[in-house]
Amino acid sequence: MSIARKRLVNRIEDITLGAFGNLQPSETLNHLVRYLSTWSGSDKLFMLIQYGAKVLIPILQARARLQHRAGLRNEPTSSLTPKLAKLAGIIGDARTLWGIWGMLPIIQWLISLERAPPPTRRLLTIERTQGWTMLAFYPLQHLSYFRKHDLIPTALPLPPGLPSSGKLRRVTINPAAISLWSSRLWATYIVLQLAHLREDRSLLIKKRRALSRLSSVEKERAELARRWDTWYNELAVNLSFLPMTIHWSLERGLFKNDAWISFFGLAAAIASFRNGWKATALPPSTPPAEPLPPPETEAEDTPRISDKPQGSATDVGYEVK
Repeated sequence: MSIARKRLVNRIEDITLGAFGNLQPSETLNHLVRYLSTWSGSDKLFMLIQYGAKVLIPILQARARLQHRAGLRNEPTSSLTPKLAKLAGIIGDARTLWGIWGMLPIIQWLISLERAPPPTRRLLTIERTQGWTMLAFYPLQHLSYFRKHDLIPTALPLPPGLPSSGKLRRVTINPAAISLWSSRLWATYIVLQLAHLREDRSLLIKKRRALSRLSSVEKERAELARRWDTWYNELAVNLSFLPMTIHWSLERGLFKNDAWISFFGLAAAIASFRNGWKATALPPSTPPAEPLPPPETEAEDTPRISDKPQGSATDVGYEVK
């Protein structure tokens, strides 16, 4: 091959295969890879897509009906809504299965809680109760999910050693009843987190008053502002989840129109994603790093309502009829 031809081949390769050389390294891309490489970050993104799709369904249906009345559409239904519903269902199933190991970070959290307790006894009691609530939530949630999808039998034998009448006793699994109780446990977690935030607010107010009497504490004030921003964000997440968990905790539900659940779910997803995005941001003084391959495993943050239990009952569509 002549030198001129080799140069031409190299030039064509640089233009085609080396096209990404024209792009500058992006800290936003690095941040996105860093965030989505975690279990929590991926779950928040899928939650955003899941409830975003659910919110779009009634909007597209309403638009289709209006277009049908105006003579712009043959049918009063949108052909896209079944696909969005299917997408939301697939993501809900994936998030539930993905969260099957959700008890592990809860156990990790409870162990660390006893070695590094929060600043007040009330917060310690709240977080202990939250942890035990989640230890009961996860088995019930997945038991109901597996029975609903016919992955386990309708009845299971009692463990050996329990009192019996001489015959092999079996326990019938009612997925609807179990999902109700798992949702009630999740609702309890959220109510406790609201109490947690109330206690956090008192501590933040005391901190703000202490800093107001000092000068040259810009760094501390910036940190306090960041903590207030996180507090308001977590409050938004909790207030969004609260009506959802109450709805699924009641046999007849709280809302007759499921569009409300989709709306609150999307609000919770947006606030949760924002909170996680800010939590994984690099400090301003840290230089941007080159993107690294996603790790196989990533330690989860301490569970809070902004990082809700993975694969909640609402994620797999446990509507109570």
